[in-house]
Amino acid sequence: PFGRLIPMAAEPFYLGAGSARRFCLYHGPATGVAPCGAVVYVHPFAEEMNKSRRMAALQSRALASAGWAVLQIDLAGCGESAGDFRDAAWDAWLEDVELAVDWLAERAGFRPWLWGLRGGCLVAVEAARKIGGGFNFLFWQPVLSGKQHLQQFLRLKLAGELVRGDSRGASEELSRAMAAGEIVEVAGYDLAPALTDGLAAAALTPPGRAGRVIWFEVSTREGATLAPAALKQAAAWTAAGYRVATAVTAGPGFWQTVEVEEAPDLVAASLDALEESCRG
Repeated sequence: PFGRLIPMAAEPFYLGAGSARRFCLYHGPATGVAPCGAVVYVHPFAEEMNKSRRMAALQSRALASAGWAVLQIDLAGCGESAGDFRDAAWDAWLEDVELAVDWLAERAGFRPWLWGLRGGCLVAVEAARKIGGGFNFLFWQPVLSGKQHLQQFLRLKLAGELVRGDSRGASEELSRAMAAGEIVEVAGYDLAPALTDGLAAAALTPPGRAGRVIWFEVSTREGATLAPAALKQAAAWTAAGYRVATAVTAGPGFWQTVEVEEAPDLVAASLDALEESCRG
């Protein structure tokens, strides 16, 4: 429902080899459509990645139908890529995004946009800072602070201990383990310091040379607007020279719902915004 032409079927393949092997899906532009640009999708953190697969696929197909080349990559230790989540490292994730950018730029002939969802926005921004040069960004419900994002995730473990009546002891043990650089398990995911230290230090601040930012959030409330903290952060990007457009579209928080949900207004609005960028 989100495209005028049917894009080619997604092409699954692996980038790299051995422990550096990363699973990718390439969505080529639909036949008969003038090429418009390229987009690398950076998925969110932990279980939010799995909850969001449907929406990532819908958006990728919609963009491909409009002439965009889209690459989805499973970061190290995630999805079908090599390694377990406990082996994931922040620096490796940044290198994965750089690998995806280089591959897609060569394949499509465009410098890719970086499209992040939730914590994936932090990964995209920090990767852009590492790579250097100018990037354009599509943000979906971006996380503003990696430290806050990590703390919210850790509360899942404490909530489980609260049910068992030992939240204080669990909090102290969790703090001790992380301070000692140990791997901690939260909601079925093993977190290593090589990942959590980088995430905790990340923030959604403008990297490098200014480009464009398309910032979308979703809400089930009619007339919803960005929260004050998000508006403040978007203003900082504008002050840094980026052309920033923000909007809230109708839809559920699909990255956290129990059942797989869709937010078609978000897909359509994102497609319209990126198509408009092709026209300048």
